Amino acid sequence: IQPAMSRKQTPSEFLKQIIGRPVVVKLNSGVDYRGVLACLDGYMNIALEQTEEYVNGQLKNKYGDAFIRGNNVLYISTQKRRA
Repeated sequence: IQPAMSRKQTPSEFLKQIIGRPVVVKLNSGVDYRGVLACLDGYMNIALEQTEEYVNGQLKNKYGDAFIRGNNVLYISTQKRRA
């Protein structure tokens, strides 16, 4: 069995793979949004479900659905599911 990252993968392929999975979206302002990636477009506009907003690592708010404009996004990463 090979590790998942052993195969070269484009950012576009990565993003398609993580739809429906928990992600962390870090904004340029330093705020984190954690939720399930519902969809995104070529401009990195993002729709999240079950969204939680973290400021300085502290939970500040919970939203059902959230839409984040792509020009505010610093990065998207996959989130390990908490047990």
